Amino acid sequence: MNTSKIWRASCALLAIMPVISNAQDQSTATAVAPTVQLFRGPQEFRTWSVGVNGGLLAPVAATGGSNDFTKWKASGGYGAYVKYQLLHFLAIRADYVGGKLKGDNSKNLGNGMPPSSPYSSFETKLKWTATLNAVFNITTVNWLFRKNFVLLYGSVGGGLAGYSPSLTLAGSSTSFDYKPSGTIKELIIPVGAGLKFRLSEFINLDLGYTMYYTDGDNLDGYHHGPNKDKFSYGYAGLEFAIGKKGKPQLQWNNPAATTYDELEAQKATLRTALDAANQTNQKLTADMDRLMKDSDGDGVSDYFDKCPNTPANTRVDGSGCPLPEPVVVKKEEKIVITEEDNRIVKEAIQNLEFDFAKASIKPHSYPALDRVAELLTRKNLNLKLSGHTDNVGSKERNLALSRERAEAVKTYLVSKGVNASKIEAVGYGMSQPIASNKTAAGRQKNRRVEFTIF
Repeated sequence: MNTSKIWRASCALLAIMPVISNAQDQSTATAVAPTVQLFRGPQEFRTWSVGVNGGLLAPVAATGGSNDFTKWKASGGYGAYVKYQLLHFLAIRADYVGGKLKGDNSKNLGNGMPPSSPYSSFETKLKWTATLNAVFNITTVNWLFRKNFVLLYGSVGGGLAGYSPSLTLAGSSTSFDYKPSGTIKELIIPVGAGLKFRLSEFINLDLGYTMYYTDGDNLDGYHHGPNKDKFSYGYAGLEFAIGKKGKPQLQWNNPAATTYDELEAQKATLRTALDAANQTNQKLTADMDRLMKDSDGDGVSDYFDKCPNTPANTRVDGSGCPLPEPVVVKKEEKIVITEEDNRIVKEAIQNLEFDFAKASIKPHSYPALDRVAELLTRKNLNLKLSGHTDNVGSKERNLALSRERAEAVKTYLVSKGVNASKIEAVGYGMSQPIASNKTAAGRQKNRRVEFTIF
């Protein structure tokens, strides 16, 4: 490998280093670019919520039975809860319910006979229920809608109830407490279901129904028969999501839609990264082509060539510029003007005449001018034509006329083959007289065109 090739290869390597570094930076930037994260935790959702509700309490359950009195009555109830959403379909909820439960024996038995109970009615003050429930969202996975607006859920749990029944004797208006010494506390099992409507990312409308199964036969104050007492609560309420503004509620999250959207985003991210890599490769290829391209074939690439379009077979330096050529000193030829040359010019001056007050050359002046044209062409001489006039007429008109006559002589000589660049035509008007303008002879001498050869 010769020195020139080593030099070009070294220059190309130095030039491409920034390009390679830039490509590495782009690749690194692409590698660390944020990507879509599937299966994110609950930190991006609202998971805590509180609810308040009101509705009707009744000593009866939808699964059957009406405790130990023949007729149940609905009474007002109220409740509240705190809930934590573990997963999009599962939550833990702590509930409180209070109110009253009522019933009487005003309704006959199924055989048409009146009941044989010693009591005519009861009223139980449900002081509190404290339960912990597992809540299951049934319709969270929805393949029809990206966002759910109505939710079906079920719940089951356990806890304690505190209540105080009072009884009224049959045939009397006297009532008495079933347990005069205080509150009855029993284990209860709540089983419920409901519909929830999303009003916003902050508020939900909650409609539900829960059945409470007690572990005893004391709820109505009448311990009668083998069956345990039960009651139910139908309610409507509002649920308020707790959390940072802008975060969605986890319970409304549709994982199918979320997964699809995240996969699409990941696909778009990968496509962007691939496009960036392709653009980088194309840029590298273009840079290499640019670095190696040598349009004028002088051995220096265009990237380093400071003198593009060098003619073929021209010796150049490392920057592609032509090397100095040996200086050839041309010997100037000395122009010799002979007496014969001066005679020819003098004769032309003497024979040169123009029409009166015009720049038209009279024909008899042509032969002498032809000899001047032949002299100028043969010896490559320069000629200065100086036009002059007398003082007859205005200064401006005389200046223009002198210039026009000098130009007329130049035009004629050029028409005979003389190089126009060798002739200078100047008009001086009446500013340079050579004789007195007071006489006709003097004015005749002043109307002239002078020839100066050199």
